[in-house]
Amino acid sequence: AAAYFTRTRGIEAKPEHVVIAGGGKPFIAMAISSVTDFGKGHEIIYPNPGYPIYEAQARAQGCKLVPINLKEEKGFVFDMEELKKLVNENTRLLILCSPQNPTGGVLSKEELEQIAEIVKPFPKLWVYSDEVYSELCYDKPFVSIASIPGMKDKTIIADCASKTFAVTGWRIGYCYNEILTDSLTKWVTNLESCANQPGQWAIAAALRDSWDEVKERNSIFKKRRDLIVGLLNEIPGFKCQSPGGAFYVWPNVTEACKLVGAVDSEELRTKLLEEAGVAVLADHHFGKTIEGEGQHIRFSYATSSDNIKKGIERIKQFMEEKQK
Repeated sequence: AAAYFTRTRGIEAKPEHVVIAGGGKPFIAMAISSVTDFGKGHEIIYPNPGYPIYEAQARAQGCKLVPINLKEEKGFVFDMEELKKLVNENTRLLILCSPQNPTGGVLSKEELEQIAEIVKPFPKLWVYSDEVYSELCYDKPFVSIASIPGMKDKTIIADCASKTFAVTGWRIGYCYNEILTDSLTKWVTNLESCANQPGQWAIAAALRDSWDEVKERNSIFKKRRDLIVGLLNEIPGFKCQSPGGAFYVWPNVTEACKLVGAVDSEELRTKLLEEAGVAVLADHHFGKTIEGEGQHIRFSYATSSDNIKKGIERIKQFMEEKQK
């Protein structure tokens, strides 16, 4: 894992500063526990919409919740002026996820440099960089904020095997931060003892030898992305941006809701499941609905092209029938 971080993150990562746990998710709680104190007013800035565990863990550990909204007009990346206003002396953790769940947005090197300049003046502020989709970038190379000068020690890099190697049930995650190694290790030891040994042997082999397969699979994912974006944009009421990474699309369905008489994305989601047999998630599953942003639903294209075509065809038929 250390060799992998060194090769892909633009840093030198030594094995003694890499912690292994049962998947990537535990590192969210462990990082928050390591850099905040319960009930002291410490603030955590996290993306909205975003992976719901960020908010859940911040709330559970007595932190002040500070969402930063990701807006469609900006390609679902941070508004730097808004970030400047949110960061203060009580901010202890800024959570980044790039490529992002649920929007598929990717932070560019220039955007990461801007973020770095905002957080550097605050010595008690850490960055939790959730990089579990780092091997799923399609239009430009992945860049870690840890590679930006002055950010290596401030950044907690979290990654895992689940997305890179498509082994979600094997539960192997790897995290890097030289300063917090001892703290993270204590949390792993006391919470889960260790990651499962067979999985560790398997993923060690995968990290060494499986990159041809990863590259081949990613070219397939890119084709699926282009397929689902194109098909969704053919459906009346759907407006879908092309995401830069991960395996999700986040179409705006404001007009689709109106066309079929759904009050919001949740009602549309329910109708799609019960009447069209297609499972999606609504925007409220990933945080509070942003005023003025309309309604969104999330699709995953981690399935075959045939299934994507069948699912979109069902939605198209559903929309046509409801409008009639």
